[in-house]
Amino acid sequence: MKLARPDIFHPRIVLAGCPKLVRGDGDDDGLVAALRERGLHARWLSWDDPATLDSDLVILRATWDYIERLQDFLDWTTRVPHLLNAPPVITWNTDKRYLHDLAVAGVPVVESEFFAPGEAVHLPGGEVVVKPAIGAGSVGAQRFTDHCAARDHAAKLQENGSTVLVQPYNPHVEAGETALVFLGGRPSHAFTKGPILPAPGQRPVFDESGTYAEESLSTADPDFALWDVGHAALAAAAARLGTTPADFLYARVDILGGHDDPQLLELELVEPSLGWRQLEPAARTDAQRNFALGVESALERLDLGPLSHRRP
Repeated sequence: MKLARPDIFHPRIVLAGCPKLVRGDGDDDGLVAALRERGLHARWLSWDDPATLDSDLVILRATWDYIERLQDFLDWTTRVPHLLNAPPVITWNTDKRYLHDLAVAGVPVVESEFFAPGEAVHLPGGEVVVKPAIGAGSVGAQRFTDHCAARDHAAKLQENGSTVLVQPYNPHVEAGETALVFLGGRPSHAFTKGPILPAPGQRPVFDESGTYAEESLSTADPDFALWDVGHAALAAAAARLGTTPADFLYARVDILGGHDDPQLLELELVEPSLGWRQLEPAARTDAQRNFALGVESALERLDLGPLSHRRP
């Protein structure tokens, strides 16, 4: 049987997870159906599955173990035919030293100091947070009031080859972080992430997979001042990477504080949870449709649209 339109190209799309969570944590469960509504067919694979190399487009969604095999992961991002977000974006954003780039560009960023292996670690006064500069899911992040314990933790991270990120503990964390979600450079929705790091001396509670710390999430309706910080962060990142905010299929901007003093805690461009489950069903459907439209636009930009392989 012949296809009615054999000249229509159907790109092979992969949503990438990791070996322990091939399909993620369930938050993205609606994406395959949302893509199908646009005539796009996708399947889930672990990022290290060789079949990803035979795809036309890979979308990072739950590659939460990449810190354990960082160089393998970064090498893989350059070997798949097409990746969203793009490999240079991933390389830049996996290392939290990107916060320095954003601060230099004028984005209000939570005070952050970095110390490479072998460098003496200097701590600000009061309670501090110490974490690896390359990390995901709060792995290796801890709060300290005891500066001796903080230095010991920093030294262990450095001994393992990690650059250390030190930040003053921000009391705004108690009210939660505001996570701003952008799709194709445009604001989509927001949600609140409750405090992840427990009291000093304790460790976060991790999901049974061990890939991320458990979070308490709720809906949010942020003030425009927070969205302004989000726009500024995306614009600064795009300028640094020689691209445009519209080229980021997805982005999550985590903000501390309210409208009077919002500060960027993290800009997530690699594999952030997008908080779909915090939306009402109709809003979730609309937002995931916009995600699918973003994928459609990216396919056109990459010359992978339905008529891109049409025979003359």
